Amino acid sequence: MYPAYWIAAAGLIGMTLMGVPLTQTAAALVFIGGGLPHGAYDIALLRRSVALDRAGLWLAIGGYVAIAVLMVALWMTLPLVALVVFLAVASVHFGEDWPMLEEPLLRFAAGAAVIAAATLGHPAEVSTLFVAMSDPRAAVIAQIITAAAPVALLVTAVGVALAWRDGSRHWAAAMSLCLVLLVILPPVTGFALFFVFLHSPRHLAQTRSALHDMTLGRWIGTGALLSGLAILGWWGLRGLVPSNVDASLVAQAFQLLASVAVPHLLLSRWIERRLIAVPYSHEKTSTP
Repeated sequence: MYPAYWIAAAGLIGMTLMGVPLTQTAAALVFIGGGLPHGAYDIALLRRSVALDRAGLWLAIGGYVAIAVLMVALWMTLPLVALVVFLAVASVHFGEDWPMLEEPLLRFAAGAAVIAAATLGHPAEVSTLFVAMSDPRAAVIAQIITAAAPVALLVTAVGVALAWRDGSRHWAAAMSLCLVLLVILPPVTGFALFFVFLHSPRHLAQTRSALHDMTLGRWIGTGALLSGLAILGWWGLRGLVPSNVDASLVAQAFQLLASVAVPHLLLSRWIERRLIAVPYSHEKTSTP
């Protein structure tokens, strides 16, 4: 299971051992291009779970876009607040990968372990990235995450043990190696490995099952079109509205991801209570 993940992980390990540079820009392009599409089917899932007329559909789309635009505005006006919101939303969303942990707080900690592992291994680089995304005060956030990292990783270790016991051994092994690589690899590279090759495939497989009657051509076209619109919308707003933050390409990639992650999380959690449940299993929903 997860063949693409194991190939990517092996490739990164080999490149590291051979001393091949792993650039942040390349990793950012990978996680944007490979990660954005997993949220591109939210409106299609909404239509599947709730009967909407044309007006209701456009209202839902308008609300989704409005939340994303508000998040962009937050990055441009209160970037430190936006960073905190992003980290919290990411932890909640990544925590959805750990259903074997029943308590929401434990799932949050397991979701935060992805960020914590990278921060523990590369505190200075993560601090620099946080500052580039917001302002110099963000260095304190990196320090807080570093201090909390042992607890988050301990909770995740419990989740891995439960997943192994319950039969999701491919997921447990893949996630264990990923956490180790998040500590070792440059932080953006480690995040790209997790986000594109472990997190996104799970959600894409579940979405594909729910939208099984969508043709492959339409499926690929929807993912590419909406991901492209998100990128163009971000660059358009950045060009039209002055910002106090002169972020690097990598920092802006994370800001873009955060801007679409908030409406994605809110809508997906709302849909989850209404969509006909597809039996959950990491082993069943992994890519063939």
